[in-house]
Amino acid sequence: MRILHTMLRVGNLEKSIHFYTKILGMKVLRQKEYPDGKFTLVFVGYQNESENAVLELTYNWGVEKYDLGTAFGHIAIEIDNAYEMCEKVKNLGGKVTREAGPMKHGSTVIAFIEDPDGYKIEFIQKK
Repeated sequence: MRILHTMLRVGNLEKSIHFYTKILGMKVLRQKEYPDGKFTLVFVGYQNESENAVLELTYNWGVEKYDLGTAFGHIAIEIDNAYEMCEKVKNLGGKVTREAGPMKHGSTVIAFIEDPDGYKIEFIQKK
């Protein structure tokens, strides 16, 4: 068994695709509209779905905002240099919510950003 994908409901599909592809460097792997169900699915990731877990961006037509709740934590992405990636995110208009630096009770360098819908993404710098 393996994890296939994580689904995120998004309020603006184009903004979300831009964020995950242009800011985080993922690729659109596949996209399909479901007119009868009034939704669109876009799968994004760093590698093919057969090789790696990916994100499923679900856009329910006409829904612009979701209550994210308190149960979801974050998506973690391994980064070569968290400091440089935070600067890139800011320069491209993204939101850094915790600058890169060592975690509170350890030495691992981490940072946090948010996507256009407010989902938290943690950068974990390679050791």
